Amino acid sequence: MPKICLVGAGSTVFAQNILGDVLSTPSGSDYVISLFDIDPERLKTSEIVARRICEALDLKKVRVEATLDRREALRGSDFVILMMQVGGYKPATVTDFEVPKRYGLRQTIADTLGIGGIFRGLRTIPVLEAICRDMEEVCPDALLMQYVNPMAINCWAIKELAPSIRTVGLCHSVQHTAAHLASCLDEDIVDINYISAGINHVAFFLKYEKLHADGRREDLYPRLKALTGEGRVPDDDRVRFDVLKRLGHFVTESSEHFSEYTSWYIKDRRPELIDKLNIPLDEYISRCERQISEWHALRRDLEGDKPIEVCRSNEYAAGIINAAVTGNPALIYGNVPNNGLIENLPPECIVEVPCHVDRNGIQPTRIGRIPSQLAAVMKLSVSVQELTVEAALTGKRDRIYQAALLDPHTSAELSPDEIWVLVDDLIEAHGDLLPKYR
Repeated sequence: MPKICLVGAGSTVFAQNILGDVLSTPSGSDYVISLFDIDPERLKTSEIVARRICEALDLKKVRVEATLDRREALRGSDFVILMMQVGGYKPATVTDFEVPKRYGLRQTIADTLGIGGIFRGLRTIPVLEAICRDMEEVCPDALLMQYVNPMAINCWAIKELAPSIRTVGLCHSVQHTAAHLASCLDEDIVDINYISAGINHVAFFLKYEKLHADGRREDLYPRLKALTGEGRVPDDDRVRFDVLKRLGHFVTESSEHFSEYTSWYIKDRRPELIDKLNIPLDEYISRCERQISEWHALRRDLEGDKPIEVCRSNEYAAGIINAAVTGNPALIYGNVPNNGLIENLPPECIVEVPCHVDRNGIQPTRIGRIPSQLAAVMKLSVSVQELTVEAALTGKRDRIYQAALLDPHTSAELSPDEIWVLVDDLIEAHGDLLPKYR
């Protein structure tokens, strides 16, 4: 029986989505589900969720295990899914927001780039290294599906630390945005053909077209660009439509995410931009509070007799597992080492491209060159990612300062001296969540 290990399974709502997907596929009746978390209360709730899903789907052969021992959870696994948040919402995420705010540096999500993304990466990479060392010993042939942000930074670190581990980074931004744009155009996503490429959260649709019944292909970019003039841009997507206007292509990640990846939109001296573009500052703080509330509500429901509802999400994990087990191919967007897949991005960086999946594993698609203005925007992020990974792998404190200095949003708001002091303050505030830097 294939064994699937969920690391960070205490992220109950996300674990519920993944398990609902996996166990409701035709190949989902014969699995061992191994759940690991460092929080025993959350782990117990997720174990109940897993068992309730099996009951709802009448899966009698699935074996569910839960343990606080990560190494035992990983032992003999065929698939490992990472979904943890190192340091948790409190204190780590709150620290990533509150300390920069004292310097006038505001953020929306703070989990991918920016000063928040840098420090989330720095505290996550040591944990990733420990997981990879365990995998090398107890499940060396497993496929590691990496869902943890900052996606590109984490995948880059894994590539350097454990090149023998088969790894793919997974996000839902491409498929979510593809469906969102279809909705904006009053189209059905089943009629849409698209190609996206770039780096995680800074990838763009190179093609977005409608396939007509007569075989004709209609480029939908003219209609997307016309939405602004027609006053039909969604209120929560003004940033991305502005990016479309400036760069000619639509970015795959949400407006609240992308707004903090450049120097263009969140400016302390231009607060009117925040209102004009409807940028939700501190959005991730509010989101975490909602998710915590949802977890408590879910836990209360599980303590009663309320049946669990098994829904399908559009996450890629289930499709990958099904393709690897059955040989029925799947197409996903995965984060993998570039190695020439996108010619005008550095070969050592992590890119997000279409990937074919079957029993042979993850097979990425070579894209070639992408438009130069898109590559230029991506390279701003790649430099920050590279320096952050180097800081984590070498322990050099200077690389943290330099990563923050090169970050587009941070450097647009703060002077070099302010950046140095901010980095020092964040290192001190995170305390034992970070290793010692020299």
